[in-house]
Amino acid sequence: MRTRLALAMLLALSACGDSADDRIARARQEIAGMELAAARVDLVSALEQKGDDRQILRLLADVQLRLGDGDGAAATAERLERAGTPASDLVLIRAEAALLRGHPDEALALLGNAASPTAERVRAAALADKQDATGALAALRRGAAAGADALLLRDYARFLIGSGDLDGATSQIAALSRLQPDGFDALMLGADVASRRGRYADAHALLERAAARYPGVPDPLIARATVFDLEGKLDDAVAATKRAAAIAPDDVRVRDLNVQFAAMKGDWNTVRTILAKQERDLDPLSANGLSYAEAMLRTGHPEQARALFQRALTRSPNNPFSRIMLAEAQLETGDARAAYTTVYPLANSMMADQRELELAAKAAEAAGLPEAGKFKARLADARQIAAQKLVAQGQSATAREDWATAAAAYAQLAQLGEDAEVLKRLAYALSHQGKVDEAISAADRARSLRPEDPDTSYMAGLVRARAGRDIPAAVALLRQAAQADPGNPVFRQTLARYQPRQGA
Repeated sequence: MRTRLALAMLLALSACGDSADDRIARARQEIAGMELAAARVDLVSALEQKGDDRQILRLLADVQLRLGDGDGAAATAERLERAGTPASDLVLIRAEAALLRGHPDEALALLGNAASPTAERVRAAALADKQDATGALAALRRGAAAGADALLLRDYARFLIGSGDLDGATSQIAALSRLQPDGFDALMLGADVASRRGRYADAHALLERAAARYPGVPDPLIARATVFDLEGKLDDAVAATKRAAAIAPDDVRVRDLNVQFAAMKGDWNTVRTILAKQERDLDPLSANGLSYAEAMLRTGHPEQARALFQRALTRSPNNPFSRIMLAEAQLETGDARAAYTTVYPLANSMMADQRELELAAKAAEAAGLPEAGKFKARLADARQIAAQKLVAQGQSATAREDWATAAAAYAQLAQLGEDAEVLKRLAYALSHQGKVDEAISAADRARSLRPEDPDTSYMAGLVRARAGRDIPAAVALLRQAAQADPGNPVFRQTLARYQPRQGA
């Protein structure tokens, strides 16, 4: 931090003789290079020399909005009005500023009936903030139809990625690329889609282009670190994070990656040290929240870890990591029966891995339960070893969108015993193969095994919706999943994607 402050002071001193025009020219270059924080500094300095020049104020407001600085943008709008800009010309700035300050209703009221692409983009964001994914998607569609707008296309692609519509997102990214060849958002979003499809080489190629085109921002390197992590290349991920830190050492995303990689290396004291000051503010379901809880467990504080993992599992009962870690914490605190009850849903599945089976056997044995023998036998069972290989095959094939191989692996698993998780994944793979009847059958069987689980309702609705089969039933199932788990953005966005449009 001290080095960074010294550098900032040096740059400020070296720029003392710059004219306002020099600062404006540099700010435009910084905006083109996505160095928005630096551009903000130069624009503020230019205004100090030139007074409230409306052109500079407009540039500053745009930069502040891109940086998420709602307070700053609102203040700039006030200055623009005092400088003679009609209030009607400031509605969009004020609406987006209100949204960024956490006031979506105010943003919607300011927008009124405005229907430009920018208005629809801000409206979509405000509706999404109010958990109205259906309204948000409708606004994005209207905005895309109203005209080519880079920021709207960016947000539309992000929404579609969130709903799992990677083909639709790719279409919007292509439109964005045509509008802004080698643009920052198109490169970053394209890499995101490629990595989600398991096309890691394509993702790296796009991110390398982004890093070369925008050398002053850490985002491409942070994204590369994430892709390396997905590939299991920890050393490369750490190296990419160090390069990002050289550009932006105080970026919270760099800190989060350092936490993640320290956890992967088992350096739990480092994890605790980095996150201890944020303990009260950590979301128990966030990556940092879960890492901190595990750090507490691994450094001899099982009671605290148990409380943290219990909060996480209560919020998301289908999170397997929270479940197994809570079971470990319960066992560590001497509550073996609770540990067995917690881990049982994972260990009883055909998809159970060695860790889950070992923990179930250990907890059952410590609690004096006869089921310990069953799980020990499964650990030595050749069928279980084969099942774990099939699970790995299915997961790997799904990641690279090899649906035939994924379906074959999960179909073989299903033959070893009825299991809701296996059937759910089988349904998804069959759906992508276009085997609609088989997909619906597998999804419905999964739902019959776990009727109260929103994940099985979601899959039963999704495979119908993807095929255009019985849309009212599909939407009802998707709505049931979204209502059962209202905090799940994928459920909300998928419901919005397939719900019939009003007036259609």
